[in-house]
Amino acid sequence: RAIEQEWFNYGGSGSNRYATNWNNFHNLRLYARGEQSVQKYKDELAINGDLSYLNLDWKPVPILSKFSNIVANGITQKQYDLTSYAQDPQSLKKRTDFAQNLLFDMVTLPEQETANKILNVNIKRTNVPVIDLPESIEERDLYMQLTYKQAIEIAEEEAINTVLATNEFDLTKSRVNQDLVNIGIGITKTSFNPAEGIVVDYVDPAYCVWSYTEDPHFNDIYYVGEVKSITIPELKKEFPNILDEELERIQKMPGSRSFIRGLQNYDSNTVQVLYFEYKTYTDQVFKIKRTDSGLEKAIEKTDEFNPPPNDNFERVSRSIEVLYEGAKIIGTDIMLKWEMSENMTRPLADTTRVEMSYSLCAPRMYKGKIQSLISKCIGFADVIQLTHLKIQQVLSRMVPDGIFLDMDGLAEVDLGNYNPAEALNMYFQTGSVVGRSLTQDGDMNRSKVPIQELSSSNGMSKIQSLITAYNYNMQMIRDVTGLNEARDGSLPSADALVGLQKMAANASNVATRHIQEASLFLALSTCENISLKIADVLNFPLTRNSLMNSISTFNVETLNEIQNLNLHDFGIYLAMEPDDEEKAELAANINASLQQGSIDIEDAIDIREIKNIKLANQMLKIKRKK
Repeated sequence: RAIEQEWFNYGGSGSNRYATNWNNFHNLRLYARGEQSVQKYKDELAINGDLSYLNLDWKPVPILSKFSNIVANGITQKQYDLTSYAQDPQSLKKRTDFAQNLLFDMVTLPEQETANKILNVNIKRTNVPVIDLPESIEERDLYMQLTYKQAIEIAEEEAINTVLATNEFDLTKSRVNQDLVNIGIGITKTSFNPAEGIVVDYVDPAYCVWSYTEDPHFNDIYYVGEVKSITIPELKKEFPNILDEELERIQKMPGSRSFIRGLQNYDSNTVQVLYFEYKTYTDQVFKIKRTDSGLEKAIEKTDEFNPPPNDNFERVSRSIEVLYEGAKIIGTDIMLKWEMSENMTRPLADTTRVEMSYSLCAPRMYKGKIQSLISKCIGFADVIQLTHLKIQQVLSRMVPDGIFLDMDGLAEVDLGNYNPAEALNMYFQTGSVVGRSLTQDGDMNRSKVPIQELSSSNGMSKIQSLITAYNYNMQMIRDVTGLNEARDGSLPSADALVGLQKMAANASNVATRHIQEASLFLALSTCENISLKIADVLNFPLTRNSLMNSISTFNVETLNEIQNLNLHDFGIYLAMEPDDEEKAELAANINASLQQGSIDIEDAIDIREIKNIKLANQMLKIKRKK
């Protein structure tokens, strides 16, 4: 009821927060597609509402769709590698022990060869080949970052990548990127059910509700949900406990249909259901029982367990976050579901916290108001459309140049066959005109030039000023968004050097970096949720077998480690691939080193394989020193 009051209750003006949000996002998407309403332009050009004298093509100029696609597709092109880092105590100890053993092998290499030769004893502590052993502490540290990978980390990475591939996350990501550009917010949902395993869904922000926040990453929200249009048969299938009498009552209630958005042709078989998650707290209670042998045993109880003091046991508790899942038919008093969530996602580092299944990000939000790239350009797009219509109007009023025939002047010319038709032929073919300065009576002839060219007002000056206005508003869009000509390739100068063009394009990339970072945040947040839900996958035989079969192409050790995934805590990172500028700089350093003979071609190949530019340069320095 609190959510419904905040989002769906109509105020005095007949609008509500949900309808306002939906209409705003819908309008932005229409502008981004070049399909906005043309009524405002008709109102601008109409005289007292009359358009009978205008015959124009009212279709909008899809100018903003170009800028929207440039940014959204540019983000989608950015590639990254998913990296998993095991950060639980057991994994950290294994990593530290390996680093110490590797140092032991580095320092004792001569002694190992001697022991192996004389005593036939292998005292090596690692399985790293001698040829690959680091020769310095710096090289050892680089080896740990580049080469060392625990099997549990490989298993985690492959499990996450498998879930992403199964859910076609690349398609979801491209839709989310389009939302980030067009409406300024992107949402994904990661859920788990025993039938399908982990499911990653795209969520349309226009149908979502959330608690008030000023955080662009929505970390402090306590509820979030989405509205879905459900038919009565689907409702019965999803909530089989609903009685037939209840379904008939739902069907007769008109309240839900008033919240329909988008298509208006729903039948009476459709209801609007709000699915939501609500974060609250519960007390986790344990009964600590003392046995006769002096031991203590912890037994988990409900939060209603509150016995009087007793010498044999005591009550201990802590407050932890929990999620409740709800489903309510909007506009009615019918609650379809309200229960504590199963398989809640909790970070192993802090099990008192709980993560919602929704990941939200609105990179340019202030006081709860969301701003997008498209929203900043609507005014200029409107002026461009009006200018386009005005140009059509001027063109339709233009008439060709004509000539003026003075019949009295032609009548004074008496040259036998020289009649008006002959005069016109002579004028059009030769450009010459025959006339008389005196009339036949000897008076001054005012019509001595019987044919004169009429130069009509062709409107070129008007068209030129309209084109100037068009270009001005186009430049204003570029100035406001930071998408310059170098970024969209519309006006590459023939005289500009390639380096200058790249610098201009990079400057434009900086202007839209916040959108790219928002896209990466949502991808990272989704991967973290998947990582935490893999423990649930392993608890159910069907989903565990499905996961193991999907990554069975990898080695047996990885498959064995999957059984222990839920015992580990992972940090998930996205390593971005270097851009063209960084690649070119590294290639120049490699080529210079090759020319000097300070590295071999094999070293160059190894360095080029490293995607992290910082580590690649570090490797280059070490190879040169060696």
